[in-house]
Amino acid sequence: MRNIELRHTFPHLFPGRSLKNIVPGVVLALLATPTLAAEQSQGNVLTLGGGVDVATRYSGSDKTRVSAAQVVDYSMANGFFIGTTRGIGYGNNIGNLDYSAALSYRIGRKDKDVSSDSISSGSDELRGMGEIKGSAIVVPGLGYKVTDWLNLQLQAEVPVSERDNGEAVHFGISSPLYTSPNNAVTLALTSSWGSDKYMQTYYGVSAAQSAASGFARHDAGAGIYAYSLNLDWTHRLTSRWSVLAAAGVTQLTGDAADSPIVQRKTSPTGSLKVTYSF
Repeated sequence: MRNIELRHTFPHLFPGRSLKNIVPGVVLALLATPTLAAEQSQGNVLTLGGGVDVATRYSGSDKTRVSAAQVVDYSMANGFFIGTTRGIGYGNNIGNLDYSAALSYRIGRKDKDVSSDSISSGSDELRGMGEIKGSAIVVPGLGYKVTDWLNLQLQAEVPVSERDNGEAVHFGISSPLYTSPNNAVTLALTSSWGSDKYMQTYYGVSAAQSAASGFARHDAGAGIYAYSLNLDWTHRLTSRWSVLAAAGVTQLTGDAADSPIVQRKTSPTGSLKVTYSF
């Protein structure tokens, strides 16, 4: 079974505990990457690990944040899973079609710098913008294997708490560039769309926020807000130990790129982790 993995693409899914932290939402490049619990067993698999993530302090920041990353992922043979990167859910497949649904968490954003072990993003540059509270989200996903070298991915974020934070949808195209018994290298391109509420929450500046922060007022409407290109490498050291490395770049676009809180439209991201599965 090919599991669809729900890593926060984008930073609001367990920053410092997932592999990406570059834009609000889920990082679809993760969908293209082999699951943390490597397919070495048809039974239940528990994967533990840790490492570091490197990303911006918030989507659009020009400052980098290095954070510790922890991995806890339990996959059951019947398709159910629970973990820091995927949330709680179920995934399975019918032929070349993968499907999944999970309950996860979109992290919040503070208007001050946060520590490396914080589960929120934030920066002193946002003083006066106020706090965005984290929200529980339902994350349905679909994936389709077109050929051995082309996979299509679709994933949505629907908040069930703090619903004014809005919805997001991510569409990805991925290709396994190299696969061997001990290595898997995958390239993925993802586009992300946000609703009116989502865009205004993360990239807009209201009249009250403008008065408090000094940023110019900015109304952000629904639309595509980011494109991401990611390269992921999984190297199996032994049947249980693996190294996971990732590097990518995200380009903000549309009303997101035009936001006065955005100091850098193009941002790199990366991570390095070691995992143990049993």
